[in-house]
Amino acid sequence: AAAGLSYVGAYVINTYKSYDNFLQDKYALLPAVIIICVAVVMFIIGLIGCCATFRESRVGLGLFLAIILVIFIAEVSAFVLGFVYREKVKADVQVTMHSVFEKYDGKNPESAVVDYLQERLHCCGVKNYSDWTTTQWFNSTGNNSVPQSCCQQTAKNCTGHLDQPQEL
Repeated sequence: AAAGLSYVGAYVINTYKSYDNFLQDKYALLPAVIIICVAVVMFIIGLIGCCATFRESRVGLGLFLAIILVIFIAEVSAFVLGFVYREKVKADVQVTMHSVFEKYDGKNPESAVVDYLQERLHCCGVKNYSDWTTTQWFNSTGNNSVPQSCCQQTAKNCTGHLDQPQEL
């Protein structure tokens, strides 16, 4: 279990690197760090439990049970807090995404992240392709189109023009 939690925590931290322009709040990594800390503690406690079992110590096994219950309560609390604050996180991410999309010019590093995100998640804009119509990039290009990263992978001749929304 500790190895699985460590993997999940490390995966979240590694994935964060790809989306750090959208998640400007450094507390976004807090759940991953907590998961890794819990994994380390679980590993140590697992060793204590094994030693207590091997020695057949009632006190050791009782302590092991109490610690496991505390960890379980901490995990349930983390789940509940994640569930309660999911809308706040969603709103914060959308505000940050709108600001990053507003800075899009097709050349800067934030633009590369936006293109990567849209291609990887098969999406266009924050909610849909119409989000691009309010950006400076859309108004400055004047060609009534969205970036090529909005095109579906199956669309072969997609130009990003808004008159062909089925290709976006």
